[in-house]
Amino acid sequence: MRILQGKEEEKAFEYLNEAAKIALNATCLRSRCGSVIVKDNRIIGKGFNSPPADKESQRRCEVDKKELHFKITDKTCCVHAEQRAIMDALKKHPDEIKGSRLYFARLKNSQLTRSDNPYCTICSKMALEAGIAEFVLWHEKGVTVYNTEEYNNLSYLYKELGQNL
Repeated sequence: MRILQGKEEEKAFEYLNEAAKIALNATCLRSRCGSVIVKDNRIIGKGFNSPPADKESQRRCEVDKKELHFKITDKTCCVHAEQRAIMDALKKHPDEIKGSRLYFARLKNSQLTRSDNPYCTICSKMALEAGIAEFVLWHEKGVTVYNTEEYNNLSYLYKELGQNL
C-alpha cells in the first residue's frame, strides 16, 4: 500500500468525489457507498449499493446481522457499490478493466467520509477475478492505494488485525 501525495492525491480526490456523487443514488438504509473504476484517466464503471435490482422485496437493512446464520458470509442485503461498478465496467468496457483502479467512497450525512481498512472479501475477490489492479480508499492517514492482491489478503485479516493495519 502507499499513501498518495501532491497531484496524484488531488486526482484521486476527484475520483473519490465522483464516487461520492454516485453514492447519493444508494438506497441502503445502513450505509451509502459508491465506486468508480478508472482506466487511462477515464471512468469505465460506476456503482452504488442497494438491494438486488433495486427490489424492495429484497431489502433486509433492518435485520439484525447477529440473527443471520454464520454461513451467510455477506450480512448485508445490498449489492455492494464495488460489485456494481465491476459489473458495469464488464458490460460497457470488458477489454479495459484489466489493470484498472477502483475508487471506493462512503458517505456520512451525504458527505464523503473516511473508510475503514480493507474488509470485504466478496468485493476483493471479485476485483481480483476481474483484473482490477488497484483499490483506493481514503483513510485517516490519507488516500491509500492497495494492490488488489494485497487488498484481498488484508481483507481476510480484518477480524484478526482490525483497525491496526
